Amino acid sequence: MVDAFFPDVTDRVPFGGLHGADPLAFRVYEPDRVVLGKRMEDHLRIAVCLWHSFNWPGSDVFGVGTFDRPWLNPAAEPMAAARAKLDAAFEFLQKLGMPYFCFHDRDVAPEGNSWRETQRILDEIIDDIGRRMSDTGVKLLWGTANLFSHPRYAAGAATNPDPEIFAVAAAQVKSMLEATQRLGGENYVLWGGREGYESLLNTDLAREEQQLARFLALVAEHKHRIGFDGMLLLEPKPQEPTKHQYDYDAATVLGFLQRHDLAGEYRVNLEVNHATLAGHSFHHEIATAIAGGIFGSVDANRGDPQNGWDTDQFPGSVEELSLAVYEIVQAGGFTSGGFNFDTKLRRQSMDRTDLFHAHIGGIDTVARSLLVAARLIEDGELKRLRNERYAGWNGELGRTLLGETDLDAIAERVLGGDIDPRPVSGRQERIENLVNKAIWSVDAETASVAGARAG
Repeated sequence: MVDAFFPDVTDRVPFGGLHGADPLAFRVYEPDRVVLGKRMEDHLRIAVCLWHSFNWPGSDVFGVGTFDRPWLNPAAEPMAAARAKLDAAFEFLQKLGMPYFCFHDRDVAPEGNSWRETQRILDEIIDDIGRRMSDTGVKLLWGTANLFSHPRYAAGAATNPDPEIFAVAAAQVKSMLEATQRLGGENYVLWGGREGYESLLNTDLAREEQQLARFLALVAEHKHRIGFDGMLLLEPKPQEPTKHQYDYDAATVLGFLQRHDLAGEYRVNLEVNHATLAGHSFHHEIATAIAGGIFGSVDANRGDPQNGWDTDQFPGSVEELSLAVYEIVQAGGFTSGGFNFDTKLRRQSMDRTDLFHAHIGGIDTVARSLLVAARLIEDGELKRLRNERYAGWNGELGRTLLGETDLDAIAERVLGGDIDPRPVSGRQERIENLVNKAIWSVDAETASVAGARAG
């Protein structure tokens, strides 16, 4: 195995168990461990993103990059640097042992002096990526186009007041959708990073909604035209970098899709930190998307409760993730989606090896969350109590209210005394105790197994 960029990790990251001494080993994540009849790797379908991990130098609005990333040297020849970046990324993917990766076009291919040259560069790099995928067996969970970084997109892409910018964005998405298909990508994501407004004083809301709907329709039409079998995904976010974004949350996206006859064409890629920015729990966003039939995939990260922005930290809360994973597994699990680690190291985590420490810890958190979700499903009490709470709707009255009746008939039954309800406890604390019990029991079992292995 090549050790050009990550010499501190000489082989694939092993499973070391809870009490293992090696900091570069998984404590919980075991790809072949069977959970609810399916391999852990197949449940989670974990991907590594190329933008934060390999295309970001560790800069922020107050300072320049801090990371040790030789492939980002601005003095390097652009194509040589792009290939070095791919070398580093695929070395990392192979050593971490994850099955998938995700990328934007601009993560891997620099822009040329014309659109034709930009397209030629991307085509060349996509061929390079294809060869590396063939050599390593790593697959593409999803591809996407960067429609937010270039100055042309300062006022949005699809929602831009300039139709020429709409046209360039459409050409860029066409190119990247076709590249994703060439690489066997299982999804294609559109993130409306600047599809919103910073001031209503210069914004025509109705016009921008129509532009966005037309853009998404064009993408869906092209997907069918070229025979792309993957899923189209939209990624909700309420604001940042704009004051307000039109894909605010899962419910907003669902309403937009239904309003413009696109509900059968798109699902959502939900991010933990975006959910909290919208004032929701991640559990809420997952449950809303599943209830609306638009759940697709996940960006696994978290925010910092003391910061009001998108910090994209590696996941660390089993309590937060386990309820979301519970909803996903209960609904049948991922189809084409998975857990993409759209995550950033902290700016002071400067060493390249810190990428391994961060991913190992985050992946173990997701794995523990899966075990908790499985315990809740196997126990069945949570589902039973939820079903019991709505049991009346399966009876004669419930069926009548949802079927052939009117307000006069309902009022007559109430006035006649046939209906005289009494409040019933929602037993919220009892249910919360079930979740905590599952977390504790999984932790206790994991510790017991680790102790037995060590002994």
